[in-house]
Amino acid sequence: MSVDVVTEIEIARPRADLAAYAADVDNATAWYENIKSVGWETPPPLAVGSRVAFVANFLGRRLAYTYEIRELVPGERLVMSTAQGPFPMETTYEWSDAGDGATRMTLRNRGDPSGFKRVAAPLMARAMRRANEKDLAALKKVLEDRPR
Repeated sequence: MSVDVVTEIEIARPRADLAAYAADVDNATAWYENIKSVGWETPPPLAVGSRVAFVANFLGRRLAYTYEIRELVPGERLVMSTAQGPFPMETTYEWSDAGDGATRMTLRNRGDPSGFKRVAAPLMARAMRRANEKDLAALKKVLEDRPR
């Protein structure tokens, strides 16, 4: 069973501001509750082919993984994926105008767990959805509380 979780939020910030902040992996620990550290494996700035290592805690487990940037269209879309470990994952950010200077951000996580994690896929999907909703709410708070 695959996991495919899509979460959206509207944030009262211009698309360029929101996209620049969210796509800056050095900001990840400020709005992703479960991400504990980020490290560049290739030199910045972020570009297709960049590799970034993350350490996270999820469902009581420490996860260390490296994302590779697959697609980057500034202000529109960022796709990154990891093929390592028991749960290969792809994460996509998309940004679109939502009117009145606001932006809709869509966060999608999808992957194909293997082994025992395959059996737990429905539980993982629910936990991911809850975590994504909290993370997007934190991103909204960070950005809407910042001076313009």
